[in-house]
Amino acid sequence: MTPRTIPRSGRFAGLASALTLTLAAVLASFGLAPEAAAQVITQALTVRDDRGTEHRIDKPPQRIVSLLPSLTETAWVLGVGRRLVGVDRYSNWPADIAHLPRLGGMDDAQIETIATLKPDVILASTSSRAVDRLEALGLTVLRLKSETHADVRRTLNLVALLLGTPDEGPRAWARLEREIAAAAARVPASVRGQRVYFEIGGGPYAAGTSSFIGETLSLLGMGNIVPPHMGPFPKLNPEYVVRAKPDILMGVQREQAGVLARPGWGTLSAVREQRLCGFATPQYEMLIRPGPRLGEAAGLLADCLTRLAQPAPR
Repeated sequence: MTPRTIPRSGRFAGLASALTLTLAAVLASFGLAPEAAAQVITQALTVRDDRGTEHRIDKPPQRIVSLLPSLTETAWVLGVGRRLVGVDRYSNWPADIAHLPRLGGMDDAQIETIATLKPDVILASTSSRAVDRLEALGLTVLRLKSETHADVRRTLNLVALLLGTPDEGPRAWARLEREIAAAAARVPASVRGQRVYFEIGGGPYAAGTSSFIGETLSLLGMGNIVPPHMGPFPKLNPEYVVRAKPDILMGVQREQAGVLARPGWGTLSAVREQRLCGFATPQYEMLIRPGPRLGEAAGLLADCLTRLAQPAPR
């Protein structure tokens, strides 16, 4: 039977089948189990978090608790900030969330308080120690990984899908890519390729090449003293940094005086020549959060690199 003679009902059945297969492929990229494709039409999802746990979500959650600043920011940027009913103690952006209950951190989350808020879903890090206790209470906890750009993209897509706004995830990621590309275009050729040491807090951890910070630096054309095989955020001996001889030191401004006073660090050309990027606390917090402000963070890095490329005043 040729396509021209297929009965009308058969053509519609074939079209529906093709659409279901296409939808399944798209949703699989968002972490959705393939068998749940047909359920999406009725607002029921089966989503798999970054610990491999599957959760059935019957409808977009209306009461959300976030236990990580980057996840709080993700929910807000995706347009559902009004559904947040509680956040971790470190979530401080945007200012609109200031009135929300503070629920502790990854290691000391206020379990009983969270339970009284009756959240439909809790967004948490895969590293949170509170997850098992929360799940034991019958609460739905999505454990999400936040180490690389791929993690950020996947989280944006998964959370957007979960919240019933699937188009917002890809749209937010496309914006981040444009912002990072614009920042990269501003980095002067004279500093490209120079090797960076980006310190987390006051040490001894560093942002390695494979971290989201390291990936942003790479997109800006910069090198890194921490190779990929050491992991995203390795713990470093201060002597390692001295031996590595970074061209530029980056970190939080309030800690840099102590960093520069470390034994042997005065021999580094980055210290002698003041090739330093010290960021005020609000800027630094943006830089170390793997969320929807990655593009703005790239702009901050580009600003400092542009400043370092300018001749030192006589």
